[in-house]
Amino acid sequence: MKKILKYFLSTILLLVALNVIHVFAQKQGKEKIDSLLSVLKNNLEDTAKVNTLNALAHEFRRNNPDTAIILANKALALSINLNYKMGIANANLYMSMPIIIKGNYNEAILKLNEAIKLYDQQLITENRSNQTKILKQKARAINNFGVINYYKGNNSKALQNYFVALKIRKEIEDKNGMSNSYNGIGDIYITQGNYQEALNNYFSSLKICKEMGDKQGIVDTYLRLGGIYLNKANYPQALMYYSEALKIIKVVGDNTSLASAYNNIGTVYRNVGNYPKALENYFITLNILEKIDSKRFLSITYSNIGLIYTEQGNYTEALKNHFAALKISEAIEDKVDIAASYGNIGNVYYKLGNFPEALKNHFISLRFDKEIKDKHSLAACYGNIGNVYYEQGNYPEALKYYFSSLKMFEESGDKDDIGTCCTNIGIFFIRQKKYNNASQYLNKGLLLAKEIGSLNDLKESYSGLAILDSAKGKFKKALEHYKMYITYRDSLFNEDNTKKTVQFQMQYEFDKKESLAKAEQDKKDVIALKELQKQKLLRNGFTGGFAIVLLFAGVFFTQRNKISKGKKLSDELLLNILPSEVAEELKQNGSAVAKQFDDVTVIFTDFKDFTKISEKLSPTDLVAEIDTCFKAFDKIMGKYHIEKIKTIGDSYMAAGGLPVPNKTNAADVVNAALEIQQFMLEHAQQKKKYNMESFEIRIGIHTGPVVAGIVGIKKYSYDIWGDTVNIASRMESSGEAGKINISGSTYELVKEKFNCSHRGKIEAKNKGEIDMYFVESISIVV
Repeated sequence: MKKILKYFLSTILLLVALNVIHVFAQKQGKEKIDSLLSVLKNNLEDTAKVNTLNALAHEFRRNNPDTAIILANKALALSINLNYKMGIANANLYMSMPIIIKGNYNEAILKLNEAIKLYDQQLITENRSNQTKILKQKARAINNFGVINYYKGNNSKALQNYFVALKIRKEIEDKNGMSNSYNGIGDIYITQGNYQEALNNYFSSLKICKEMGDKQGIVDTYLRLGGIYLNKANYPQALMYYSEALKIIKVVGDNTSLASAYNNIGTVYRNVGNYPKALENYFITLNILEKIDSKRFLSITYSNIGLIYTEQGNYTEALKNHFAALKISEAIEDKVDIAASYGNIGNVYYKLGNFPEALKNHFISLRFDKEIKDKHSLAACYGNIGNVYYEQGNYPEALKYYFSSLKMFEESGDKDDIGTCCTNIGIFFIRQKKYNNASQYLNKGLLLAKEIGSLNDLKESYSGLAILDSAKGKFKKALEHYKMYITYRDSLFNEDNTKKTVQFQMQYEFDKKESLAKAEQDKKDVIALKELQKQKLLRNGFTGGFAIVLLFAGVFFTQRNKISKGKKLSDELLLNILPSEVAEELKQNGSAVAKQFDDVTVIFTDFKDFTKISEKLSPTDLVAEIDTCFKAFDKIMGKYHIEKIKTIGDSYMAAGGLPVPNKTNAADVVNAALEIQQFMLEHAQQKKKYNMESFEIRIGIHTGPVVAGIVGIKKYSYDIWGDTVNIASRMESSGEAGKINISGSTYELVKEKFNCSHRGKIEAKNKGEIDMYFVESISIVV
């Protein structure tokens, strides 16, 4: 019985796989797959069927690993029944690559060892013509060992595997296999910083692929060549190779290569400072990876997204992505990515000023980098450790690590990283008052930044030069360099870039949530259908009397009334936390899409000296006072159709112009602010009569674009994101107690309706100088 059940399940899995293959063949128009499928129509359980199943598994190893594994397992089961050793060996071999792609290295090693053992047995008994076929398969298995060792960071073993495979392939003139081995050898040379040898091997591979018309091989090599030029900071050349690869991939239809291409293009844009474009490509990569379940690529993509958030100062999101990457890489024992993740986490802690935690993570990263002998990662790790020691005031150690890093990067010719090292060393020498040395390194860093066109490196170089000129008393020159720093900083972190970055993130998360919600709803629909069928059976079998019918009717109407009341209550609760338009969308679709609004006016309020005053009040009195104020604010917001967003402690945040856009939101919000100002004044006077403590309020307002949507899957919250929110917060913190402080953009929209006094350009934290105005009163037109 168990055998029959096992065979039945195996057949079902095969049918599923064949269905996927039919769809894929129709979509891609692959003659090879169609030809293999025609062989499978023969129902004979023979060696021809085994070979066909294995061949199909090989075809699907990259684009659809799960289907490949199903096919290879079917081939394995049939081969065991037929005692067909070559079929067993090939099934293990063809199963290994999709398993590697999924990140299950130990399982893949078991499969490869079994395959090689059987190939060696076959080589003893088979004739010379068959031996060539067996050697071809054995070389493929050895090459796969190279892939595993490369991913696990065992570079010396990987190089040995690739050279052994290449030797066999040359002897039997397996050109396709030679191309594959050349690429693997090139990968190892890159980790050693030997770019010239890497290029030699890649071009050897490319030559063979072009001679054979091997499109997939050309794609693989183009992606690798792009990687070299990416490391050398030759971004136009890197983008050229990636773009060429992408053109071919769209014809070939390989999801693994497609994910790799988009991921690498994202990295090019990240390195030149185009963060929205980078994030767009990374999220495209994530969507592809969810289809093929490639853990290693998933880890790399999370790391890349984390790097963008680190640059933008969003350290919470940065850590979230880096820890996600670390969890995956540790699960699959990928030492290369483990080292990278610890280094990235260390950098975030460094930015947060948590230097002990930063050093701890960097030294873990260093241990892995030394173990895998990856020169590029090792050099980056030395630089990161130098940064931490510098901030801790341990200058001898900082300089030692800086120069170790610089030396290794100069050996490999990484212009981007050489420039970063030079800038760091230059700033170090400023603190040591060695201005000539500082000038030498900072100018070298600037020169390299201009050469490669890296906006981030230009920003850092000009910042360092401004500090140097100021220290030397050259204030005019310092001002020029500072202006250049501001220019490049703003080009990286301007309002439009921030808006796009947040939008890409939110849209990805909402699309994912919507997909999950749809899947969940489909499950519920199936359950409901079964329940309905069950009820029909009960109804058809029901023969009771009229009294029972009445009883059920009574229960039905009672339950319906309860449901109606419950629905009304849930609707009221939903409207209490979400805008009506968003609540309706959520009820209808099970999700709500993030939306961009170009003109929204955001208001922040905050109580002056809140901590000091709260210490004088009992907890009950404190909560009652805040509740009184916020209830009044809620009523005022309702009067002007302004959406309350949230309260954080003593801070109150709201926005006008969403979820339904309007042209009056700036004036509406300012009117609301004036009423809040008046309420707080009258409330303070009342409190003063009874010698009670009262709060003074600061109010800040700014108008600009935001992205809005629901966050979370429990306790839904409607929230807004974007630089507009940050600037509105700065308007509040840069204001004065009892005053309404608005930005220049809001002023331009309300200047005809309100009397305002210009405060000049005021420095706002992390935002530079911004035009600010105090709103005095409503303008009375005579």
